[in-house]
Amino acid sequence: MPMPADPPSSLYAEVRRSRSAEFSAAPASSPREQAESRILEAAECVFACHGYRGSTLKQIADVAELPKANLLYYFGSKEKLYVHLLEQTLTRWNASLEDISPEDEPRDVLEALVRTKLKLARQAPQASRLFAAEVISGAPFLREYLSGALRDWVQVRCDVMKAWMVAGKLREAEPMWVIYLIWSTTQHYADFAAQIDYLGGAPQTDEDWERLADFVSSTLCDGLCPRQA
Repeated sequence: MPMPADPPSSLYAEVRRSRSAEFSAAPASSPREQAESRILEAAECVFACHGYRGSTLKQIADVAELPKANLLYYFGSKEKLYVHLLEQTLTRWNASLEDISPEDEPRDVLEALVRTKLKLARQAPQASRLFAAEVISGAPFLREYLSGALRDWVQVRCDVMKAWMVAGKLREAEPMWVIYLIWSTTQHYADFAAQIDYLGGAPQTDEDWERLADFVSSTLCDGLCPRQA
């Protein structure tokens, strides 16, 4: 897919406009943090347009309006920048699962996860599509992360879900199925946005997205979390 004809500054402004303040990088407190945030947002735009192999550090530097040397200084290489961006996407998606415990109410945890991922589907769809493209291609750059650090992280959350099932607070099922169900349902609204648009059912307003979040979270939680007597 060719890059739009707009100048780099317009591309960067567009990716900034497409994200709410909540899901853009937190306010940076140092020149380094400001530069890293700008590079990552520009990289998201360029990688989403070109894919990994079609992108260059010069394109990303032009969009970020920074010297190419800055990208190499902060991230080392195009591959390291790309992997960092994908890992950041996963961290954002799963933030609401970070500190869960058997004492938590699964309905509250799962609803928070659904709502967070739907907000990200709306505010950062390019990141979701980029991650989907990487996995569809066999995850050549994420294979080690997926089978190592992320797998270990997910296993801990699966153990918590098993404890909820023993306590009767969550429907008996393979915990990974629960996670896959939520991931696939929520990411659909980013990865297949064009399909939704053409079918005429794409949520557009804040109210539309809030109603969608209510529907998805209540449907999933009602099916997964038994009502306590």
